[in-house]
Amino acid sequence: MTRVDTYFARPMEITRAVWFEAAHYLHKCDKGQGYTQLHGHSFKMEVTLRGIPGGTNGWVADLAAIGASLEALRSELDHSCLNEIDGLETPSLERLCAWIAARLAPEFSTLAMVRVLRPSLSEDCLLRL
Repeated sequence: MTRVDTYFARPMEITRAVWFEAAHYLHKCDKGQGYTQLHGHSFKMEVTLRGIPGGTNGWVADLAAIGASLEALRSELDHSCLNEIDGLETPSLERLCAWIAARLAPEFSTLAMVRVLRPSLSEDCLLRL
């Protein structure tokens, strides 16, 4: 076994990301915090799959298939009011991570991580599965 093969046989993680713009408000917060007002953010959604490369292509998973699934989610979220989407009535970063994981887990059994970022605020939420 060559040195490359030694490392190639180990679990690896692959990540795909998309950006979207969305508005939301958090109606269960104190009014003085400002979160109760409708406001928008630029979001970055990252999804990571973990596995040992295999198959004829030597992939952990098909990045194009992951990208297609993320694009479907992005089109649902982009330029929306997140509060109006079923399951996101209280759209915190934590709820958004869980919502994305629930949508993708049936399709990708090796889903290892979902991360949602609001880069302009230096905020993110990471859900490890």
